[in-house]
Amino acid sequence: MGGTLENILVIKLRYIGDVLLTTPLLRILRINLAHARITVLVNSGTETILQNNPCVDHVTVLPRGNVFEQMQFLRSIRSCRYDCVIDLSDGDRSAIITAISGAATTIGFNHERRWRGKAYSWSIDGQYGAMHMLDYHAQALIPLGIEPCVCALELNVSDKESQAAEEILATHGLSDKTWIMLHPAARYWFKAWPAERFAALGDALVREGFQVALVGSENEQRVADKVMQSAEQNFVSLVGKTNLRDLAALMKQCSLFVGNDAGPMHIAAAVGCPVVALFGPTDPAVWGPGGPASKVIYKGLDCRECFYPGCSRGEMSCMRQISLEEVINAAKVLLSQK
Repeated sequence: MGGTLENILVIKLRYIGDVLLTTPLLRILRINLAHARITVLVNSGTETILQNNPCVDHVTVLPRGNVFEQMQFLRSIRSCRYDCVIDLSDGDRSAIITAISGAATTIGFNHERRWRGKAYSWSIDGQYGAMHMLDYHAQALIPLGIEPCVCALELNVSDKESQAAEEILATHGLSDKTWIMLHPAARYWFKAWPAERFAALGDALVREGFQVALVGSENEQRVADKVMQSAEQNFVSLVGKTNLRDLAALMKQCSLFVGNDAGPMHIAAAVGCPVVALFGPTDPAVWGPGGPASKVIYKGLDCRECFYPGCSRGEMSCMRQISLEEVINAAKVLLSQK
């Protein structure tokens, strides 16, 4: 079946890290279907992750407008006449888009065994949570007769972006310095290591002779402020001063990234920056960093009783059980390998 496909739509309507975790599948598709046109449909704000990706011919962003705009979008999807739609989103909206596409071959996951399975010609149970997401995604290749192979996360930084990163480093006094990036925020508060411990970590690293920079979006400024207020040493703050592409370029010149389970952690892994990843309510066996050099700290607590929208364990929460000493030790191991 795979050799006859010429026009493929891959759907991933999730967050930054989720989109990045689809890039190995896109690489496998390109290896096996070199002449196919591959389009990826994503949520607004995640599309830049696929910029400069040679495996992708076109990126489409899902509109969030009124009903008229939504209908126009669905008509445009159908008019593209895709041969195959691969829905990696595990969601109802993406299932509807898949069904409306009119593609002869439609593949999607339905581990919940809900109505959306009827939207696909190949509905995959998927065993969600029983394997890493890279392997989970790879199951979508089986109906196409494509054998999954090992491919790395892919995020390509251009020369122009590298030059822009150099300018950012120079502006903040980090050029020609050994510096470490800390990302203290997370999408949900209970996935974040305490701000005061990030501050203590940064203090320890500065005392060891390293420069420390905090990163994050404008919406994460409050968390960064708490870290800065708790710190005894001076850190560079790049919070709200970089976009995703800037961040990726900076990570290529960074000696170490330390952060929670969030999009920046996956970006760091994708560009080859050593990563200390702090996991709590999510399982690194499913969501762990895919880079060549990483240390994961995870307490393995069963969080089903208090996962989203909150945590009931208080001071005994999975993130608070991660000690400062073990994060420092993990950082030292990776820094010694540089």
